[in-house]
Amino acid sequence: MATAENLIRPFARLHWHWRVQRWKRTLSQYVSDPRLPYSPVCVSRILIGINLLWFFFMILRALAAGLGPGVALNPPTGLLMYFGAQRWYPEVLNYHQWWRCLTYAYTHGGLIHLGFNMVVLYQVGPIVEDQVGPARFFTLYTFTALTATLLGLLWHPMVPVVGASGSLFGLIGFAAVYFHRLGNHAHTVRNFMLQWAAMAFIFGLMLGADNAGHLGGALGGALFGLILPLGRHKATSNLFNSLAGLAGIVTMVCLLLQLVFPFPR
Repeated sequence: MATAENLIRPFARLHWHWRVQRWKRTLSQYVSDPRLPYSPVCVSRILIGINLLWFFFMILRALAAGLGPGVALNPPTGLLMYFGAQRWYPEVLNYHQWWRCLTYAYTHGGLIHLGFNMVVLYQVGPIVEDQVGPARFFTLYTFTALTATLLGLLWHPMVPVVGASGSLFGLIGFAAVYFHRLGNHAHTVRNFMLQWAAMAFIFGLMLGADNAGHLGGALGGALFGLILPLGRHKATSNLFNSLAGLAGIVTMVCLLLQLVFPFPR
């Protein structure tokens, strides 16, 4: 896991990413379909809220335990494990805390880590969600959190892992494939997503981040983008509404189980 000091330096260079919001509006002219039904639900924003609340609760718990305000920038590994960090050995495979396969995606290693991931989700998430709808989007987000940690099982099963970046790479991998399938008019979005992926992989190498999880998420997202039918067909709407509902219930149960059983019994 990268230290807070290492994370601050590259984060200072990312001020230009706020311009992506303007690019997103331009890109939407190429990919939006006026025939698609409008949805008042914005899962991207809800996910940002859940991540912020989970981090805020973690810091409050740390302050109550007397760890001091510096914990917000560099939480100790024990605190991260308490709030859902993923480690295959021994917590998951030996002590059967399977809920960590999802809770890790809502746990972050400091304000800089949280801020960077939420900026990416804020800018990339709505592009994907606007195209495929909230149910497919949340199903994709949850699915790629799982594919990200599965590759971590093969790569570093005894290393604690936190962060939403596996799912974020899943969104990027999905968009690169899905928008490529949409045709030449959507290749601007495809190229935009590939640029995000290249930049994030480079920063991951610089910071010692979990590039196994990044790759696992990207591969899961690419697979999802390859098999998902183009457009929002009614034939699959009920299926994805059910999958998204199931994913939401499982996610909330996993977070609750983490609070009840923070350490192996």
